[in-house]
Amino acid sequence: MERPSLWLMLVVLLLGLLFLREPRLRRCDEIFLRWLLKNSVVENVQPPLTIIEIGRPHGTAKQNPESASAADFLRGTASANSPLEAALFLQAALQFKPTVVAFEPVLQWPENAQDEEQVFVDQAMRVPKLLLAAELTATPDPDAPVADIPGFSQVTGRRGDLVEFSGVARQPSEDVRLISTLGFTNLPPDVADDIHVPLLFQYRGEVIPSFALQAMLLWLRITPAEVKVHLGKEIELPQGRKIPIETDGTVVINPNAANAARRLNLNELLLAAQQREQGKRVRTLDGMRDQVVLARAAADAASRPDVFAATIATIQTNSFIRRVSWIFDCVFLVTVSAISGSLRRFSRIDLLLGAIAFSAGYCLIALGILTRWSIWLPGLPLGALWVAVLFCFILPKPKRSTRTVAVAASPPIP
Repeated sequence: MERPSLWLMLVVLLLGLLFLREPRLRRCDEIFLRWLLKNSVVENVQPPLTIIEIGRPHGTAKQNPESASAADFLRGTASANSPLEAALFLQAALQFKPTVVAFEPVLQWPENAQDEEQVFVDQAMRVPKLLLAAELTATPDPDAPVADIPGFSQVTGRRGDLVEFSGVARQPSEDVRLISTLGFTNLPPDVADDIHVPLLFQYRGEVIPSFALQAMLLWLRITPAEVKVHLGKEIELPQGRKIPIETDGTVVINPNAANAARRLNLNELLLAAQQREQGKRVRTLDGMRDQVVLARAAADAASRPDVFAATIATIQTNSFIRRVSWIFDCVFLVTVSAISGSLRRFSRIDLLLGAIAFSAGYCLIALGILTRWSIWLPGLPLGALWVAVLFCFILPKPKRSTRTVAVAASPPIP
């Protein structure tokens, strides 16, 4: 019997271990995760979240949306960042008494819109918990005053991987800030993408929450002093809630988590508020009392992924994407390495058909596990198997040893 090729087993094992240890190579494994998320079925669990799109549709915005005037609003051409339209949204939303109202776009208005801004302030003062977006910067204006941002006091772990900022780039006016809480919507490209969303930033040595995490703190009525942050492990909230995070402060979300959330545009919200004033019951919006109401610009809905809504919904429904333990990878690597030498005894067509069948079965199992338990099976086992099959295709088939049979000559016939 042909002995298995030891060096082939060693190559497969070493390549797998290199893949596990190298962070850049581990990122390639997320291609498989994105495929799983795209093709997985999201369970019909509605998060306590209502998304309202305000402003004009994408492509009709002005070059300077901050300069919208009252005349633009009356003509129906005001942008999503119009103070009058934002005030009208608050007036309609307050009919349903939501717990938290959050604005995803940064509300910045010119000085000549002070009268319109005062209308917004009058409505905003009635909101129990108002969250407004702002943006941080690593290169602030040296003449600008240093903003005082409250951070978390109970933080353990190495902070070197957190994205660091030293100033505020964009934020609402002071009158608006006094009656609201700021949440920071930065998405640094080196740590954030469609499935990785930062929950923590480092601001002048302090660890502060992002927009999505701040929305959850307001919704759960939690102060930063009650939160315990273990960098690289989890964010521990009261009542046993835990949010798994990476060393860079990001969380792996399910981009489809917000698909089941209630979505309305401003006109639909205004109609529902009018019906409520008339004494009619709007059953579809009765649950807004205990929800987070997120206002998004209609232009943003088409221009970038809805990562903040997906992050909030992921935390609310506890549908975090958790990777299976690395022990699973090691066991599979050892198994593939052990059988890699024996695979050379099979014909190439049998190897190809067997690898295709195994890949299809593995993907189906991974989709089912992700849908049911939000556990992510890595693509490393598939990669290890196909590397072994590829080597079996390239290397020559082992020669089978033949036995030499000695044939005795018959004695001569006398």
